[in-house]
Amino acid sequence: MSQLLEKILEDSNIRSAEKRVVANGGAFGVDGMRTEELDSYLKEHLGEIKEQIRKRRYEPQPVRRVEIPKPNGGVRKLGIPTVVDRVIQQAVAQVLSPIFEPIFSDRSYGFRPGRRCQDAIVKALEYFNDGYTWVVDIDLEKFFDNVPQDRLMSLVGRVIRDGDTESLIRKFLKAGVMVEGSLEPTEKGTPQGGNLSPLLSNVMLNELDRELEARGLRFTRYADDCIIAVKSHAAANRVMHSITRFIEHKLGLKVNATKTKIVPPNDLTYLGFGFVKMKDGWHARPSDTAKEKFTRNLKKLCERRISIDLTLRISKINAVVRGWVNYFRMGLMKTFLAEISGRLCTKIRVIIWKQWKTIAKRRWALKRLGLSEYQAWKLAGFHNHYMAVAKTSWLKYAISKEKLARRGLVIPLDYYLKQV
Repeated sequence: MSQLLEKILEDSNIRSAEKRVVANGGAFGVDGMRTEELDSYLKEHLGEIKEQIRKRRYEPQPVRRVEIPKPNGGVRKLGIPTVVDRVIQQAVAQVLSPIFEPIFSDRSYGFRPGRRCQDAIVKALEYFNDGYTWVVDIDLEKFFDNVPQDRLMSLVGRVIRDGDTESLIRKFLKAGVMVEGSLEPTEKGTPQGGNLSPLLSNVMLNELDRELEARGLRFTRYADDCIIAVKSHAAANRVMHSITRFIEHKLGLKVNATKTKIVPPNDLTYLGFGFVKMKDGWHARPSDTAKEKFTRNLKKLCERRISIDLTLRISKINAVVRGWVNYFRMGLMKTFLAEISGRLCTKIRVIIWKQWKTIAKRRWALKRLGLSEYQAWKLAGFHNHYMAVAKTSWLKYAISKEKLARRGLVIPLDYYLKQV
């Protein structure tokens, strides 16, 4: 029995994998088992599962197909393994990742310990400010669906040289997918949604990284999002065509010819960021698409027709604000966040005004918030003209930004200024 497989099946490694799967949550697989049921199931069946894996008799269940709508149309196909299979995949990934990490490129940032999207943006800015201002934006067509499995397993085997572990990984790749009750084989690809897929994608695309490094090219890659920076349009055109040939002929992947393009940085959107040139050089900022999505999400959470406790509503808004600002905080966005903060406070005032409902309650509340009898009487006369009353200076004073912050609302601009 291989030492590598035994390391994967160690109780401590399996327990760590289980904790990770439970913490991540996620949807159920084809068997309907949820993460809440995982602990009791493994206590009863883990020994049996280990023995099946050792004897190469373990058969992963097919993944469940889930389609996630994309903002710009179309869908992203995810394959959701069962929670038990997710634990086994995670256990494999935990042991293999340290083995592969030393061979991965320094300019690969996706799904790797201690690395994040923002590191790729910093590297891109470094290139742009060094004068490499023509960008080849490579788009791999349905990467996770089109990975050639034999080529992938050859790359895995070249490093780990362990037949038992390779057999287990191949079984996950060949498990199939359930689509509307029918089992479809998976002769190629690695399910986007499986715990092993991030590692396997880096194993596959490490070949691209090494080719780009061998050519002395400046690039950054986050999973299948790769950009190459050069100094002229002519050089960009040569690189785009030669690298496309390499990807298609040597790696067996497909390049989307309509989406792969050559652009200057100010026309590039990468990992949600756009780029702008200022007097002191190139800077990152949230892309227009990212700003529109953020605005749309806040607008949805502030809909008046939703009957929800104000504290819970503020909690949901705060989670969106913190997550968005934390992701984009390295970018220029002060003006945008000032505008968003103003809109958000106005919408919360509208919600509060609606919740007060009656003229009597509105007059009482306004006086408690510091308005005079006359001011409260005049404002209450607005009745249900929500936006009109929310924009008055009196209501802005009564329900000021500072008072909303004390109520628990995270003001986007204030939160951003604290982070930078």
